[in-house]
Amino acid sequence: MSATAIHLTVAEGKRLIAKAVAALPEVRSALSSGLIVVCKGSTNAYIVEELTGRTIDKATYLTGNTQPARGARPLTKERIPELVLRDGTPVEGLTAVEAAAELKRGDVLMKGANALSPDRRMAGVLVGDPTGGTVGKTAGHVIGKGVAQLIPVGLEKTVAGNLWETAARVNCAIATAGHIPRMWVSQGRIITEVEALSILTGACATPMAAGGINGAEGAVWLLIEGSEEQVARALTVADGVYGEPPIAGA
Repeated sequence: MSATAIHLTVAEGKRLIAKAVAALPEVRSALSSGLIVVCKGSTNAYIVEELTGRTIDKATYLTGNTQPARGARPLTKERIPELVLRDGTPVEGLTAVEAAAELKRGDVLMKGANALSPDRRMAGVLVGDPTGGTVGKTAGHVIGKGVAQLIPVGLEKTVAGNLWETAARVNCAIATAGHIPRMWVSQGRIITEVEALSILTGACATPMAAGGINGAEGAVWLLIEGSEEQVARALTVADGVYGEPPIAGA
């Protein structure tokens, strides 16, 4: 048994997760024969790059997002269409919601999250659209058809408590504070930096600390354990994502 520790910034974690998602057998299978729907989101923007091999302005692949209340540099106003792949080829003019109607078993839908409870294997999405947003309009197809839903989400989204209880409180509070977003507790396979390292290297990762300064705000420390070969692979994979720039305004 061998062990080491690494730390990843939020952006480095997103790139790591994206590489792991692109390597999943179910994703590779759907790329060969099937439908892949990549809903908009910051981590999913990295997944778009990993699946297509092209670089995008990741700020153009966002919908709702959290920025400083004051002093944030404006993001690119342009928005690009959601990525829908049929047999590995982009489908033009088809939104994630429209594509959901065509999903079948063996296909994959990817939707990120705004809240994460790793110990409970729970993820939540903030919803500003009164009709349920993307998650509300796709969940029925995903669950009803047995479609694989992936939830790529970084450990920086970790919040305390039971998300079902939190969602109940948030959604009940709307009656007296209508301006707050609703919360939807998602169902699917959660992939954080922990799962990403397991997928890519076979090593076991354990979150051991978080936070930082000078660009490492929101960073996560991970204890890496496994065989010498697995730990070596983990260090190589980490080295490959170090220096990933954050999504930032102009």
